[in-house]
Amino acid sequence: MTESRSPTFAIMGSGGMGGYIGAKLSQAGYRVSFIARGAHLEVMKNNGLKIEGPEETFIVDRIRVTSDPREIGPVDFVIFCVKLWDTEVAGDQCRYLVGPDTAVLSMQNGVDAEPILRGILGSEHVMGATSEIGANIVEPGFVRRFTPFASIRFGEFDQIRSTRSIRFCEAITAAGLGAEHADSISLTIWDKFLWLVGASALNCVTRQPFGPVREDPDTRALLRQIMEEVMFVANAKDIPLTNANIEARLDYIDSLPGQAKVSMALDLERGNRLELPWLSGAVVRMGRELNVPTPANNVIYAVLKHYVSGSV
Repeated sequence: MTESRSPTFAIMGSGGMGGYIGAKLSQAGYRVSFIARGAHLEVMKNNGLKIEGPEETFIVDRIRVTSDPREIGPVDFVIFCVKLWDTEVAGDQCRYLVGPDTAVLSMQNGVDAEPILRGILGSEHVMGATSEIGANIVEPGFVRRFTPFASIRFGEFDQIRSTRSIRFCEAITAAGLGAEHADSISLTIWDKFLWLVGASALNCVTRQPFGPVREDPDTRALLRQIMEEVMFVANAKDIPLTNANIEARLDYIDSLPGQAKVSMALDLERGNRLELPWLSGAVVRMGRELNVPTPANNVIYAVLKHYVSGSV
């Protein structure tokens, strides 16, 4: 893979976030291949991918999309956005996308994906990343971004600014997305985990969007407690989250549209499987392993676990 040409991308899991990122890269002229399935795949094949955001609407009509990564072959970057329960299967399929210098960037929820991908693909192929992009599939072939901004934080786990991380930064910037080289990508991943555990818990348990949850003093206090427990677990694992991270994440939640919800809340409403075991469930599991009390997350997990397998 030479550095003189434009990098190539594969989007493993072309739902809300993956679909949006891939569409922006395609719009910027990069060669992007989408891996999708079901009705979403069929509509994308026939009609392309429609994107809508706070200040943009466009369609990627000449789209490379398949359900089989073997049809794509090695690329420079794999944007890995599948649901957490699909990590092992999709990670194994990524073998067909990985060449000598390929970087696989998980933008999934939770803190478990990178160790799994390292075990499947090798540590040298896994770069850390988080996506501050809230986007959902409105209907097959149609993705809407609801966050007021769209940015990606990324970095090598050894904290070196590598040639490939610089190339990734250049491409993401050219696509009109915010790009930030993280000083410590492990801390960045846990910082996102902090807010997502809290947001998914409150959206799901209350069946309410962000507006009512953040404005009610009781649910806001519960949101803070859930995030504090994540911080305590992180600190026990030598991840230096602080109260400043919690305050910044509360400010972030305050900036979101009042009617917005995280994807797990939409999955709950639609009767789909939930990522709960990798969010509040993971906090409970790690808390028990580390002897760190997590009472609020225990309750969230106990209440929502009855819906974890979905109903459709």
